[in-house]
Amino acid sequence: PQGNMLSSRCRLPHGRSNLGLVLGFMAISSIRAAAVASRIGMEERQCESVQDCLRSCTKRLGDIRQLHSKLTVQTRELLSERARSQTAFAAPPSIHSSPSLAAKHPNMLSAARSIIPSIHLRGGSAGRTASSPLTGAKGARMMSGEHGYDYDYFVIGGGSGGVRSSRIAAGHGAKVALAEEAKGGSTPDGGFSGLGGTCVNVGCVPKKLMVYGAHFSHDLEDMRAYGWNMKPEGDVDWTSFMEKKNNEIARLNGIYERMLGNAGVEVIQARAKLVDAHTVDVGGKKVTADKILVAVGGWPYTPEFPGSEHVITSNEAFFLPTPPKRAIVVGGGYIAVEFANIFHGYGSKVTQLYRGEKWLRGFDGDVRDHLTQEYKEQGIDVRFKANIAKIEKNDDGSLKATLEDGSTLDADVVMYATGRVPKTKDLGLEEAGVETDGNGAIVVNEAFETSVPSIFAVGDVINRIQLTPVALAEGHCLADTLFGGKPRKTDYTDIPTAVFSHPNIGTVGLTEEEARAKHGDVHIYRTSFRAMKHTLTKRDEKTLMKLIVHPTTSVVLGVHMCGDAAGEIIQFAGICLKAGATKEHFDSTIGVHPTSAEEFVTMRSRV
Repeated sequence: PQGNMLSSRCRLPHGRSNLGLVLGFMAISSIRAAAVASRIGMEERQCESVQDCLRSCTKRLGDIRQLHSKLTVQTRELLSERARSQTAFAAPPSIHSSPSLAAKHPNMLSAARSIIPSIHLRGGSAGRTASSPLTGAKGARMMSGEHGYDYDYFVIGGGSGGVRSSRIAAGHGAKVALAEEAKGGSTPDGGFSGLGGTCVNVGCVPKKLMVYGAHFSHDLEDMRAYGWNMKPEGDVDWTSFMEKKNNEIARLNGIYERMLGNAGVEVIQARAKLVDAHTVDVGGKKVTADKILVAVGGWPYTPEFPGSEHVITSNEAFFLPTPPKRAIVVGGGYIAVEFANIFHGYGSKVTQLYRGEKWLRGFDGDVRDHLTQEYKEQGIDVRFKANIAKIEKNDDGSLKATLEDGSTLDADVVMYATGRVPKTKDLGLEEAGVETDGNGAIVVNEAFETSVPSIFAVGDVINRIQLTPVALAEGHCLADTLFGGKPRKTDYTDIPTAVFSHPNIGTVGLTEEEARAKHGDVHIYRTSFRAMKHTLTKRDEKTLMKLIVHPTTSVVLGVHMCGDAAGEIIQFAGICLKAGATKEHFDSTIGVHPTSAEEFVTMRSRV
């Protein structure tokens, strides 16, 4: 009995414990059930909300369809009215400006905006096209309707700045047209320009192709040092080369036209000139625009003197029937230096004349001197403080140039590369009230706005820095500011540039002369050496490299090079200067060996 009693006492707590557990589980289950029921209720309410939303969307869709039907009917009425009353270049009626339409449907636009508030009712925001006031126009985007003009943006000039600005503006939703009068640089009768401007047609691109071609004469001479026992002598198939060059220019013209069309820019081949602040005369017919951009570029300048009618410029140099046997190049800038190299490479006997004491004004003094020596070593007759007084045509068609010192030179071609001037003649600037300077350049503020607030200008026509990438940057900034809601300015500091002479020049930042004037006793690092390639060819050609460093901060202020591939190398030097690199950054960089470029990171001794 005692054992049973003990056993019973032991079981009582166990039974009570099980009962507690059961009750606990029941309580938890009740709580969970309540939670599930609550969640189900919430989900049911959410489903009801979704159903309500779907019903609302369905109703809105019905409203949209109803509005679409109304707009379709109204569009047909509008087209009928326009067919009856439109005159040439009359502004296309819009739902914002047509009195008859406003009277019939005063609340249509507000209804559309209330139903679809997220859609921007601006030109081209959905990539749609609209009718153009110009006959045969293609690709015009829908007008914004906020001003009543034919276009949001009308661009005069299809060069680098104009093409970039128009394309970016169209991408921001503007209705844009671009007028370019020249037919293209693939033929001499194309107006020496076209889509792409001077650079594509009679500038950077064909010039670089000719520089490549001219350099092969050096390669043919050098290859024998590397075991190629081929004769470098031979005839130049100039006709074949010119045909290939012209085909490439035509291809690029086509690319630019398609690129503009794909962006929604209406391209018009006609001469355009300003009439007033919002009107442009396009081939004798007038169109209007809220904003107008003038980007017509520049044109070669030649002085007037006896016989000046016999000279050519870079325009004509791209279409010579044969390379001249004797060439005189007058000038000391990019173009003159580059064409002296081109003619020489194709076998011409070249004399280069420059009226100043030293060519390439604005470049570092060491670079200027170095290239002079290189040209003379190659056999180019470089003469400073020399200028032509008159030119006479000989009986055999050749030319006789008499210099100001009385000496004479015979030549087959006399090319003047004495600068370029803004192409603003007969552009209607004065009539429109646009201010120009003494050289004909359009005066603009830092936002590229002229003296007429609705008219803007970029590129060579404003005569700041005549470089294609600068015009591209200016045009892009302007389009972003006017139409993209991203106001910004063009940064003109530390612009890298190259001269495609032989050897090339690459430069960015301050020259030594500029750095000393601004910062005093700057640190100069300079080296000159024979590149590895010419250790076998035994050419006397030398490469020059130079760094200009701030005396206290060690920030690199300028990088200059004259040597093979300098134009390629200097692009990355430009990034370094933009990033504020110091001499220590250069010194701590591991060089790429064996290259000429590694000298930029191994120069340790100041000069």
